[in-house]
Amino acid sequence: MATLRRTHPKRRGKPLHVALIYNADTDVGPEAPQDRGGTADLRHMVHAQARALRRLGHKVTIVPLARGLSAFQRRLRRLAPQVVFNQYDDVQHGALYEMRVAAIVRMMGFPMTGSSALALGLTRYKHMSASLLQGAGIPIPPFTKLIEKISDVKRYRGKPPLIVQPSQEHAGVGLDRTSIVDSKKALRQKVAAILASYNQPALVQRFLTGREFNVGIVGGRRLRVLPLAEVDYTELPSNIPPIMSYAAKWIETSVEYQRTSVQCPATVPADLARQIGTTALRAFRAVGGWGYGRVDVRLDDAGVPRVLEVNCNPWLEPWVGIARSDRTAGIEFPQLLQLILNAALEGHPYDMNVPMA
Repeated sequence: MATLRRTHPKRRGKPLHVALIYNADTDVGPEAPQDRGGTADLRHMVHAQARALRRLGHKVTIVPLARGLSAFQRRLRRLAPQVVFNQYDDVQHGALYEMRVAAIVRMMGFPMTGSSALALGLTRYKHMSASLLQGAGIPIPPFTKLIEKISDVKRYRGKPPLIVQPSQEHAGVGLDRTSIVDSKKALRQKVAAILASYNQPALVQRFLTGREFNVGIVGGRRLRVLPLAEVDYTELPSNIPPIMSYAAKWIETSVEYQRTSVQCPATVPADLARQIGTTALRAFRAVGGWGYGRVDVRLDDAGVPRVLEVNCNPWLEPWVGIARSDRTAGIEFPQLLQLILNAALEGHPYDMNVPMA
């Protein structure tokens, strides 16, 4: 019988063999050259990560995974890395392979960066994640409901304005200029569009009009809240809703992208900053986040921070997102990646290393 032991020994400060895995599937249809969320930018980010890890003295092998899962497993076993740096991200609408790939890596017995398969899957089911947070006493937007068919709209009692989005997407997918609705008719039309386009239920919530913050978190057992970043929508035209839509995140030529900015560090009173940070930490822990993450928070009319979304394994590109917050805290990109490696080697306290695959 195999001996159960706590996950992986610590190797901090020592050169490691790191397998950097990412989704290399290119069968996703045509991509606009101005789309920063496309495969070309993904490859650019992965190679930037590899360079940063090599500057730390680690040996890095980039391992793409498209659709040959058996070949991927054989290669990973042959490489026998000391840690897998997980950058696998779904590219198909509604796909839930992120959690499955993470599960396979851990079932093979390899230490892995970032959150577990369970946390990745939970946070992709937005309504399930929101329900868990609400049950844990963590504030979320009011009137949060999953709508699975158009006929359910007439029973929805939320008061407008409402925000409507696909319930299993991330990175702003499905959020656009029509996502804020102020009537039952508009809600019905938006739900119908999501059901048809994304083949998944719609998530509906009260739209909060207060300030919006991105809260970066890094670490394992001892988590660290990074300097707050505030999303600034004040330059947007009045006909474009102040939300972090797909266009605002990724489409360089869009008005949303060009007129939405992020200020880091955010100018926030100390007591409010502590409240936002504490709320984000509670949310990250509640979903089982590990290693690094980002929690999106918005203030309600009373100034209470409410969690919009917990992002496990967010985009890791120099100068933006969590890396921007780290630089504000005096942590350069290679050091951020080392902190993420350290958390992987430290291992989740409840994760047992029992290889099965």
